[in-house]
Amino acid sequence: MVFKIGAHVSIAGGFPKALKREKELGGNCGQIFVKSPRGWSFPDLDEKEAKEFKVMYTEGNIQPIVVHGTYLINLATPKDELFKKSIECLRGELVRANRLGLPYVIFHPGSHTGFGEENGLSRIIKGLNALTETLTDIETELLLENTAGEGTSLGYTMEQLQRMMEGAASEKVKVCFDTAHAFGAGYAVHTKEGIEKVVKEIEATICLDALKIVHLNDSKAELGSRKDEHHHLGKGKMGRTGIKNFINHKAFRDLPMIRESPVSPHDIKVAKELRVKS
Repeated sequence: MVFKIGAHVSIAGGFPKALKREKELGGNCGQIFVKSPRGWSFPDLDEKEAKEFKVMYTEGNIQPIVVHGTYLINLATPKDELFKKSIECLRGELVRANRLGLPYVIFHPGSHTGFGEENGLSRIIKGLNALTETLTDIETELLLENTAGEGTSLGYTMEQLQRMMEGAASEKVKVCFDTAHAFGAGYAVHTKEGIEKVVKEIEATICLDALKIVHLNDSKAELGSRKDEHHHLGKGKMGRTGIKNFINHKAFRDLPMIRESPVSPHDIKVAKELRVKS
């Protein structure tokens, strides 16, 4: 199977330019925002541009392109206004991704901000269920991204992700696995023994079939630090050997892998060098 490796790229100048940027980086899959990730507003989607992008995307060989949700989204919040804004923002991003023909919207579940983990988890599930009708009407699916557990963020254990998925009425709620986040949360995804342990935990909770995308990031932070600090592949605490161990494991090797910030052609080159042909 072809090794799917790409990076998060900008949509500056229009969605079609994102595909050009991905190609220049050497990627054959990738990730974009469909709006500013630091605000709530949705600029109108230019129909001509959307149609052009969709044709280029569906007829091209850079697939999949996935969407990362707005950073402001927080389904775990006790604040009603933020909770409602988060739901509507996710709804808008799902609908926009679907119009562009993109398969997944990935988002961070949120932080309880002192509300308590149990309350936060219940809130997330309530938010997911508010999106059931939208998910039923579109093809795009929603992916929960595991977190490092920094601050009061939730989704840092496979058991928490399992509870979110099982609590969601829609079967279109799946998972994006971030290696740097997992590493920060204490999962040794850089050693062969650690990876086997992670795989067993995934199989016992969310199931491997729920994994749809990998965010392939090295970590500046130490194992179990509960810090979310991405680094260039092979230059962080996971190291080249750790990245190699992960991307070649049978549980992950066929999943599309996407590099996030900081991004450079070097990262995709390193990933390709470390990939062992099956």
